[in-house]
Amino acid sequence: MKSLKIGKQTIRFLSAPSLVAAASVVGPKEGRGPLSQHYDIILDDPINHTESYEMAEHTMLLQACKHCLTKANMQEEQIDLILGGDLLNQILSTTLTARELQRPFIGLYGACSTMAESLLMGSICVDGGYAENALCAVSSHYCTAERQFRYPLEYGNQRTPAAQWTVTGAGAFLISHTQHSPVCIPCGTIGKVMDYQIKDANNMGAAMAPAAADTLAAHFQDTGRTPKDYDHIFSGDLGKVGSDLLKNLMKQKGYALIEDNYTDCGLMVFDPKDDVHAGASGCGCSAVVLSAYILDKIRIGAWKRVLFMATGALMSTTSSQQGESIPGIAHAIVLEHREDGMK
Repeated sequence: MKSLKIGKQTIRFLSAPSLVAAASVVGPKEGRGPLSQHYDIILDDPINHTESYEMAEHTMLLQACKHCLTKANMQEEQIDLILGGDLLNQILSTTLTARELQRPFIGLYGACSTMAESLLMGSICVDGGYAENALCAVSSHYCTAERQFRYPLEYGNQRTPAAQWTVTGAGAFLISHTQHSPVCIPCGTIGKVMDYQIKDANNMGAAMAPAAADTLAAHFQDTGRTPKDYDHIFSGDLGKVGSDLLKNLMKQKGYALIEDNYTDCGLMVFDPKDDVHAGASGCGCSAVVLSAYILDKIRIGAWKRVLFMATGALMSTTSSQQGESIPGIAHAIVLEHREDGMK
């Protein structure tokens, strides 16, 4: 059988599946940010008119999924597979959303890297002929993440300068073999778990940056490309601390990131006037930036080739309490503009 691998960690997709539609839902704070005009839905209430923040996150993700299908002019019954996850224990928000949609479901957990992870797995399924239409969806919520991983907001704990603000947001994306669009996914790079023994749960950028550098370097080595071969490179949610570390690590590896074509999604979501310290984080961070901003640039041809990499801090409440370090992971996909919108 002909290998579909490129090098050690990169997978190529023979059919280059189409990314047909995407939808974003964000909270009020995110809705005041620089990308406000690009989001599909901006909530007027962070609890989304439910009885808890956890239910708010679930309903937010469900809204994103349904809006994505509406934009694709597709019925729920036409979805062969749902892939996705969130930050809650047992990926609760995504599980409840899949319960509502009643389609075959594979739950994923890659922390904040889950957006790229789900797009990778969705592309593998569509390209391999195991699904014609795959819905990839993720979410996060500031209040649910703080309650689970740090302290309930009612405690009023002081946040450290390296801390990031979890995005209240959800993104849903439709990958299809039967429908075509100007945006396609020709390949992706699966990351490895990296651990530089960072133990501070308030400094996730430092925990994730080594994994981001490892995945980026692997992608360049596998493909023979350099940063100059991309119109833009996006990392997921490294924030100010993590993105600075990534630049230094990549320079050490011989792949200096070009200032005018590298951006971290964690630095794009919030208004600079909002006090979010080191920037944004969460599954929803890279998801809403990809949906609301990046895809439009590729769709209209302003960017021909983009590398999108989401990063995740693979910590748990139990491991943190036991003094364990925080492993990191990063996955990357290539998004390209297809002139005729066809395969």
